[in-house]
Amino acid sequence: MRAIRILGWLLALSMLGGCASRPINEPITHIDPKTGYRPYLVIPKLKNNDLSTLFILSFSGGGTRAAAFSYGVLEELRRTEIAVDGKPRRMIDEVDLITGVSGGSFTALAYALYGERLFSEYEQRFLKRDVQGELVARSLNPFNWWRFVGGSAGRSELAAELYDEILFEGATYSDLLKKDGPIAIATGTDISTGSRFAFYQNDFDLICSDLSKVRLSRAAATSSAVPVVLSAVTYNNYGGTCGYQYPAWVAEVAKTEGRARPSARAFQRYLEMETFQDGKDRPYLHLVDGGVSDNIGVRGVIETMEELGASAKFRGEVGFGVVKRIVLLVVNSQASPDNGWDREESPPGIIGQLLQSTGVPIDRYSFETVETLKDRAAIINWRRELLVARLRLAGASEAEAEAKVPKVTLEVVDVAFDAILDPKERESFKNLPTSFVLPPEDIDRLREVAGRLMRQSPDYQAVVHEMGGMPAK
Repeated sequence: MRAIRILGWLLALSMLGGCASRPINEPITHIDPKTGYRPYLVIPKLKNNDLSTLFILSFSGGGTRAAAFSYGVLEELRRTEIAVDGKPRRMIDEVDLITGVSGGSFTALAYALYGERLFSEYEQRFLKRDVQGELVARSLNPFNWWRFVGGSAGRSELAAELYDEILFEGATYSDLLKKDGPIAIATGTDISTGSRFAFYQNDFDLICSDLSKVRLSRAAATSSAVPVVLSAVTYNNYGGTCGYQYPAWVAEVAKTEGRARPSARAFQRYLEMETFQDGKDRPYLHLVDGGVSDNIGVRGVIETMEELGASAKFRGEVGFGVVKRIVLLVVNSQASPDNGWDREESPPGIIGQLLQSTGVPIDRYSFETVETLKDRAAIINWRRELLVARLRLAGASEAEAEAKVPKVTLEVVDVAFDAILDPKERESFKNLPTSFVLPPEDIDRLREVAGRLMRQSPDYQAVVHEMGGMPAK
């Protein structure tokens, strides 16, 4: 059924061919690291924010299922009360950064734009709307065809127009700079190289382009541009024309030969950055769904941790020295529908095999990524304890040892359907389709189960207690 639904959407959208002129991202002639949509500039300006805690949310892909599940997480964070410097606060006010992929990018960007307004409008404007049906209807409307014949725009540009009308209201990243909420980073995938490309000025510096004038709707359309079903979104690459200077960590990892540990991922990211800088031979970037490279949106977090570890100078550049605790809440709406293949003698058809052969590796990679993060958190915390113990053995007092070893802890909270205790309920959520339309009752179920899983999570409860609060009941 899932394969038939997606195939039907694909056939309808495929009737819309190549397109006319696309929006052009504007170039910049020089880079100003003190301006633009950059985490290290935005986060310190958040009102009443505890800078010693870096709170990151990661919203996975999965269409409306992912958007609703991540929205339920925001609702629970909004209900959870904590204390900062003895003053009552809500946990949601401590969120510094949200990464979003595909369906999760809509919730991330909408919250950054709407703030509190999200909780009164998001359901009606997006979650409980047949976005998929509206997109198909537009693609089949002959009055739209003349704008989408020939040229370099594609079906995703039509989708961006719809997202703009129903949700983003023409907002650009310059509008987000005027907001008080967390920074939201949507992610796409460079279809040529498989590299992750994120919508914040740091990555747009690589292609010498101005993110501030890019519409949020186009970022969301890029992050959710499922290959084949939707077209890649094309951006001009002006890389190599604005005097780009690599961050301090690059000088450290570039000294090593090959991909020497412990900075192998950072070195790989450096190589990817080099390809983005090659605007002469790569004048265009064709980006698709961010889930192709990272369906849970935490690959950038892992790479950043290596970059911070590789260079003390880089830690100073981004103001990381004040951070004592990193909380990463991974919201994974991974689904695994029962296809019934193993109960039939005949093998699955071509479309079913195609979907499964792409979906299974992504899901497996997502699982391994979360487990890697948990392992890394344990290692970081264990290494600090070991260093303190060594200083104590060398004669230092407990206070002296604690003062000499920087205390930076990493806590990973995983919110996923796998934690649902009831087998039938767990199966029902895992069988929800990856589409941009769900029945209203399923939206409400996703919101409710997100909050319930957080209240049942020992890891989340531990974070809340450490921040002076109690999980909502």
